[in-house]
Amino acid sequence: MIEKVKFFFRVTGNNLWQFRTRNLFSVTIICLSFLTVGIFVSLTNNLRDATRDLASNMSIAFYLDAKLPAGAVEAVRQEIARPAFVESVKLVSADEALERFRLNFPELADVVAGLKANPFPPALEVRVNAKASASKEVVAFVEGMKKRPGVTDVLFNQDWVEKMQGFSRLAGAIGAFLGGILILTSFFIISNVVKLNVFARRNEIEILRLVGGTNLFIRIPFWLEGITLGLLGSLLSLGLLFIVIQLFPVYLGASLGALQELLRFRYPDLTQAVALLVGGAATGFIGSATSVSKFLKV
Repeated sequence: MIEKVKFFFRVTGNNLWQFRTRNLFSVTIICLSFLTVGIFVSLTNNLRDATRDLASNMSIAFYLDAKLPAGAVEAVRQEIARPAFVESVKLVSADEALERFRLNFPELADVVAGLKANPFPPALEVRVNAKASASKEVVAFVEGMKKRPGVTDVLFNQDWVEKMQGFSRLAGAIGAFLGGILILTSFFIISNVVKLNVFARRNEIEILRLVGGTNLFIRIPFWLEGITLGLLGSLLSLGLLFIVIQLFPVYLGASLGALQELLRFRYPDLTQAVALLVGGAATGFIGSATSVSKFLKV
């Protein structure tokens, strides 16, 4: 049994080296296919994590009329703090809002410095319980407060959560579509490469048949060849994906501005990485098995 295993791996290694040019082409196509899938998986990871962070830190900002007296502001604050899903309410004065703007956007500090009046209104920042953040009760409460006198506007990041979820689903769908097309291309390329290898070794196969080689014995080296090509391609794609993720912020991050956080890639986790490797091996195996079954005729 051990001698058979050694024979299978020796023949597989010889085939991979003997037909290295066409095998390199197969590995390249597989690598590009799974690199595309990996990029969209990484982007989807970031969008999913960003959505989770937004949902767990659900907040609502109620902007108040700057002329509202202190007593009226306190009345609004008490009304907002009444629902059970409200965890905390914080009053942010116009001066505090201006200072935040200067700290968060230092490049725009000169714009507000030239203004005669503070353009920021006071606001009540509300922290909502994460479990109730997406409930209809919260949405109804926000809609009701929009109509309350003294409240000029409301910023509710539930809309952002829904948009981020939509972006995440869209990125996943695009990645699955493009990756599926490229993986299907890889499948046909591997199938044709193995078919060429079968034809190139037809004399050797005939000799194996004459000495009593079974169908399974003849097929196994071709299966191992396809699996190896698929594994090499998907493993190389994970390496290139790591490089892309490291270089992307360097070359494009500064030019993306506010989109930098949104388009940040998060490297696939262990489960996703293993899935990509298994997918590469499966693509290679299915391509080689299909080719052997169709063209070897054993």
